[in-house]
Amino acid sequence: MKNQRIFPGIILIGFGAYFLLQQMGMTIFGEFFTWPTLLMIVGIAFLGQGYSAGDSEAILPGVIMTGFGLHFHLVGDVSFWPNNHIGMLMLIISIGFFLRFQKTNSGLFQAFLFLVIAVLQLFYDKITGYFGLLQNGMSIVWKFWPVLFILVGIYFLLKRKK
Repeated sequence: MKNQRIFPGIILIGFGAYFLLQQMGMTIFGEFFTWPTLLMIVGIAFLGQGYSAGDSEAILPGVIMTGFGLHFHLVGDVSFWPNNHIGMLMLIISIGFFLRFQKTNSGLFQAFLFLVIAVLQLFYDKITGYFGLLQNGMSIVWKFWPVLFILVGIYFLLKRKK
């Protein structure tokens, strides 16, 4: 981390405000006194580090933590919010790679890869409905989709830099 003041500063302010409001018994914020809020505070600290201090490697964990904290806040309260945790995690990771790509010009392939996986996870029922005739054959493929992760991971580990 290039500028060491931003990350701990945001963490201390966020956690201090969280615990102060909790100690004061603010009932209006009662639903926010949960672990997803703490996750979001840490994520916002990473995003502050990434954008204010120019540390582009902090953007991806910031988006993941903030996004997942937001997801867990909204999943039970907002009717249109998807309940698929794995699909949302893949979508949030994809957004993180896209935002990091804006700063570093690297990671675009990973962003699209996670986006495709997220779409497949989130809309699996609709996709299989469109391809109803292929559903039996696709069920075998769908059963072993994690093998794709393993193969792509091995490719990245063995790929030589040019």
